[in-house]
Amino acid sequence: MAAKPPPARPHIGLHSSFNARSNADWGEDDVWDSGSDSESPRQSTISNSWRLPPRRQSSPITAPKPVPRASSNSSSSNVSFSYTHLSAPSPGSYPSNADTAQPAKGGWTMVRKSGTSQDALGAKLPKDVDLNGDVDVDSDMVVGDFEPEMEQAAGADTKAKPDRGSVKSDAIELMNDPFHRFLRSPQPPPEPRFNHRMGHSPRSSDAEKLLRENSIRTNRRIKFIDCLSKDDVNITELRKLAWAGTPNDLRAAVWPILLGYLPLPSNLRASTLARKRGEYSSLVELAFARDRQGLDQQIWHQIEIDVPRTRPGVRLWMQASTQRSLERILYVWAIRHPASGYVQGINDLVTPFFQVFLSAYIDSDPEEFDTSLLPTAVLSAVEADSFWCLSRLLDGIQDNYISAQPGIQRSVKRMAELVARIDAPLYAHLESQNVEFMQFAFRWMNCLLMREISVKNTIRMWDTYLAEGADAFSQFHLYVCSAFLVKWSEKLRQMDFQGIIMFLQSLPTQDWGDHEIEMLLSEAFVLNSIWHNAQSHFNAK
Repeated sequence: MAAKPPPARPHIGLHSSFNARSNADWGEDDVWDSGSDSESPRQSTISNSWRLPPRRQSSPITAPKPVPRASSNSSSSNVSFSYTHLSAPSPGSYPSNADTAQPAKGGWTMVRKSGTSQDALGAKLPKDVDLNGDVDVDSDMVVGDFEPEMEQAAGADTKAKPDRGSVKSDAIELMNDPFHRFLRSPQPPPEPRFNHRMGHSPRSSDAEKLLRENSIRTNRRIKFIDCLSKDDVNITELRKLAWAGTPNDLRAAVWPILLGYLPLPSNLRASTLARKRGEYSSLVELAFARDRQGLDQQIWHQIEIDVPRTRPGVRLWMQASTQRSLERILYVWAIRHPASGYVQGINDLVTPFFQVFLSAYIDSDPEEFDTSLLPTAVLSAVEADSFWCLSRLLDGIQDNYISAQPGIQRSVKRMAELVARIDAPLYAHLESQNVEFMQFAFRWMNCLLMREISVKNTIRMWDTYLAEGADAFSQFHLYVCSAFLVKWSEKLRQMDFQGIIMFLQSLPTQDWGDHEIEMLLSEAFVLNSIWHNAQSHFNAK
């Protein structure tokens, strides 16, 4: 019997003047909700209504084919766990020929949904406590192009479209050689300017501080460029520089080298990029050659649920073209890793890579950028580079996502043992309140703290993780999570069970910047230096 097709993606017809950051319906908690599995029956007035970004530039890289959506009359489903482990597809789900249907014409419409959070651990908690800290959003959101008649219907009330961002003039050249701009004409960051005419000249001490900080940033950037300009990059030197943070405009070149995606010799990078991007394009063609019928329905169904919930309220991740890229990345990774398949939380791990690589081609905030503006070849390159870097990251922590997720189980157990030694009063209080570490730390390990801090903070933290080496996302992350918990020790010791759980699932980290992240990393480094070689501390009962 053929597998029942998953329900169609619910869409929202959203006016182009929508401001995700100022909309009162989207709170900070909503921004990070991608873990809820509850899904109610959905109906769409326009079915199969999505399209890839228009082709703007010719390129040897083939744009991935769209996957037609199923009928909107599918039934609902409830998944038991907040983080669902799904098996890999059978060999029969691999397509054998290409027969891509044309995407249907249409716009977006809104479908409201309701749902209840699931208790991933089966613990008996108060009804208003969600162990995973995720609340279902009012609706799944996608920003797409309206049909002409929808635009005309708005009439004179239509507001001016907001700035959707701008693409760099040399984006195609940069795509083929990501090192060319800063190596050919390295420009230091602009010096701070003061408005003397308006009487806003800072005090002398403030001006000196700004100039000193600017000088430090400029010197660090010069060191990075000097390291990357060598015919054969000294990886030890690059790791040392990246540990303290990488300049924003250099990450798209630094991260692939630290991950091993790009080779150290400069003369091999262009050919490696072309080969790996072509390989990814071939994988997409193979995976989606038979359209929807050739997909593993269980995996695809869960991906369709999770993708619209990846950072709802952030314009970049509400764009239809961005969501299609994320779907392809997740599905291709899942079928290439049969030991794990797709597991919820992996969708979050794509976002830092996608934003870093996107930043290389645009002159605006990536979180506010409309990816349909990108040349098709550039968007394909961003997608391919994100896929391969995600694969490199997950290679080191794949036991976090295989059946029973033993990597996470082990890390949470070690974290509890470590906290018992570095903050005994906190550990004793948690124990007296019957708080188990699995009730809050599971998500910290599964999503690498991405539900607790912003993507910008995550990107800064990953500078250090990548500099630490291949084991950082499991080993060093353990000490980061321990330092993160102990940071709130005084407050937590004044709370009961319900207060602890509620506080830990909505931590006051919304205003965190680089300083707070760097302090956390420094504290984790100290813990790692003291305890990493003292393995006996992990043997407590």
